[in-house]
Amino acid sequence: MESELKDLNSKPVMTQQPDPTHDDASTKDDRPLLKSDSSSADNIQELEKKFAAYVRNDVYGTLGRGELPLKEKLLLGIALVTLLPLRIVLGMTVLVVYYLICRICTLFSAPNQEEEEQEDYAHLGGWRRAVIVRSGRFLSRSLLFLVGFYWIKETHKDSSNTEENSKTEGNNQLEEQERPGAIVSNHVSYLDILYHMSSSFPSFVAKRSVAKIPLVGLISKCLGCVYVQRESKSSDSKGVAGVVTDRVREAHQNKSAPMMMLFPEGTTTNGDFLLPFKTGAFLARAPVVPVILRYPYQRFSPAWDSISALVNHMEVTRFPVYYPSQQEKDDPKLYANNVRRLMASEGNLILSDIGLPEKRIYHAALNGLFCQS
Repeated sequence: MESELKDLNSKPVMTQQPDPTHDDASTKDDRPLLKSDSSSADNIQELEKKFAAYVRNDVYGTLGRGELPLKEKLLLGIALVTLLPLRIVLGMTVLVVYYLICRICTLFSAPNQEEEEQEDYAHLGGWRRAVIVRSGRFLSRSLLFLVGFYWIKETHKDSSNTEENSKTEGNNQLEEQERPGAIVSNHVSYLDILYHMSSSFPSFVAKRSVAKIPLVGLISKCLGCVYVQRESKSSDSKGVAGVVTDRVREAHQNKSAPMMMLFPEGTTTNGDFLLPFKTGAFLARAPVVPVILRYPYQRFSPAWDSISALVNHMEVTRFPVYYPSQQEKDDPKLYANNVRRLMASEGNLILSDIGLPEKRIYHAALNGLFCQS
């Protein structure tokens, strides 16, 4: 799910410069994207160097169109006729079961409706909310198990071992009792959502069309998703950033409210890079919990393909609650950049300055090359 929050463009200091030609969204590069006199292989290599954060490095190769060795073709064929049908059937069974649980728990209950087309059941209390959350966490973990994530390695960072948090640790002892309002995570795969559901069952930002999808729509409302529509520019609406800020602030102040789960990069990467953060998660001036997800692989990267591998791997790094300083509270851009730098330095991720527009350019250029060849 892509974050659709208010974006204040930033120019962070790079630990490594994977793309020196894009400083921000408004910078224009007059140089040609590809050299007309180069071969297709040279052009692809040039694109992969320029847009390194989006390059697929597994067996499938560029855009999943690489030539597979015979052994891989045989293994993939076996998986397609054995693992794939089994996982689809079991996965749909889990989805239907959870839908029925949500349907029963929301019977005779009116959804909370903050504004037009923003409705949810996250406000439910008592046994209804307890059943929705506990069964949701269990079944989300079951789905991960079904697609090969039998073990998930979790590492919890100590605040004394993180540079940024150690600077403010002694500022205010009472501050450490504050509840975080949001979880911020890098974004690699659709599987990120299942992990966070199994871990903390937070609310997400989703496209408005998700609310109308059979089965999934009701589940998203039970999660308390904030629905967005890029084309909508209605002046009488509070806006996505306003709704998310209110939700983060509510979670910070109310222990019974679900936390927001936000992917501040705004799109997915190959897991080795960290893109510039949008500021929506930090506008509420509330503490956040940074999380880094990695998917170690040997053959197929779970960032693109998780259903044909017998065993998949996931590594999670959870940071202590990040309490913003007064300066960070007054400057959401500074707050976002500092959290990003902490995650990159502690998680060995490469800071990149490209974003979703460059990703679209990269895919369009690659598709053009493949069409020509």
